[in-house]
Amino acid sequence: MNLFEHSSEKERHNSSPLADRMRPRSFEEYFGQEHLTSDNAILRRSIEADSIPSFILWGPPGSGKTTLAQIIAQTTKSHFERISAVTSGVGEIRQIASDSKNRLGMYQKRTILFVDEIHRLNKSQQDVALPFVENGTFILVGATTENPSFEIVPPLLSRTQIYILNPLTKESIAKIIDHAIKNQKNGLGSYNASLTPEAMEKIIEITNGDARTALNVLEIAASVTDPDHQGECIITDETISQVLQHKSASYDKSGEHHYNTISAFIKSVRGSDPDAAIYWLARMLDAGEDLMFIARRIVILAAEDIGLADPQALPIAMAAQQAVHFLGMPECRIPLAEATIYLAAAPKSNSAYSAINSALDSAHNTSSEPVPLHLRNAVTGLMKDIGYGKDYKYSHNYDDAFHPMQNLPKNLRGSQFYKPTQYGYEIEISKRLHRLWNKNDSDGQNIDPKED
Repeated sequence: MNLFEHSSEKERHNSSPLADRMRPRSFEEYFGQEHLTSDNAILRRSIEADSIPSFILWGPPGSGKTTLAQIIAQTTKSHFERISAVTSGVGEIRQIASDSKNRLGMYQKRTILFVDEIHRLNKSQQDVALPFVENGTFILVGATTENPSFEIVPPLLSRTQIYILNPLTKESIAKIIDHAIKNQKNGLGSYNASLTPEAMEKIIEITNGDARTALNVLEIAASVTDPDHQGECIITDETISQVLQHKSASYDKSGEHHYNTISAFIKSVRGSDPDAAIYWLARMLDAGEDLMFIARRIVILAAEDIGLADPQALPIAMAAQQAVHFLGMPECRIPLAEATIYLAAAPKSNSAYSAINSALDSAHNTSSEPVPLHLRNAVTGLMKDIGYGKDYKYSHNYDDAFHPMQNLPKNLRGSQFYKPTQYGYEIEISKRLHRLWNKNDSDGQNIDPKED
């Protein structure tokens, strides 16, 4: 590096964000993820032994994935290449593979290829990397915020280890902030800054375990805080709130957080827990989730999980859906909350859901026998002559508007698709069906829908 390059690099470092300046260079400076970086952790031992396999680091933003990759670059004796999946293509991957092969042959030096945001590589790009990973041309290290099970092609996934990074704990974030405040060389030591306990708690809560965001907020707060008469910059929770007025939501409407949160919402309603259900609804609303997506899930819940145990559930859910369409935010949060609480508190039955699935299975897997003659409409004389509608009993001509008939095809007689539960209104439904189908007909014979 010449004098000009050295001066340029120094200036870039001095002007870079605090989060970049404070990025750890060694395991001793790395806070959090002790399950991967403690002295006895397998990953750390393999890094220090310069014998890492191909692996993918999966974790939320700001949890230390890229930092860990840079520690690998500092620690290993292997050649280290870094690319971003956002800007790199097949040609660059092939060129790195070619250089890696030459380096291995000429100097017996392995190459580690770090791919940031590896989930952004499309299928063809991942397929190009596959043979080079398989034959050891380079060691692949990927970083992703998305579930590798969904984003990485199975052949590549089967040839890599997955290491999960957890959201940083409050204690880890507090250590990172404290280290940055005191660090004279790369941190805010020159500011003579400190945080009130309330400010520390606020920045931890606001940033959701994201160290990068925490340091960015800290840097702005320090820069706008005037020193007191003793020359100390005391950062308050009011300053933190003003710097970042909205909590950093760990939510991606097209990613795993989206699916995890709606799953938590659905299971809370199904589990008759209105408090949890309303909380997960609030999380989705706060993150800007598609309102119609939430409304559709509420309608499905009403039909699938409450069903006939409370026949009012579906109309209420549909009313909430219409309110979303009519009102929009912020007012539609109220009918959504009303429907959520009603569904969570309602008795539960999946009998209609089970009945249609069972009937579809029979319709698909049994022969399509003709509709019984007595159920067919005789719209012409010929139809009447050959038996269409013969012996059909018009229900309203009988007591209880009911007369027993066999209405299934012969090959399905005796099948029971709908099995009412003993919850909510289905108790009444069950009683009525049992009473109708077990009373004697006019000939004194007991008619059971399961018998010929």
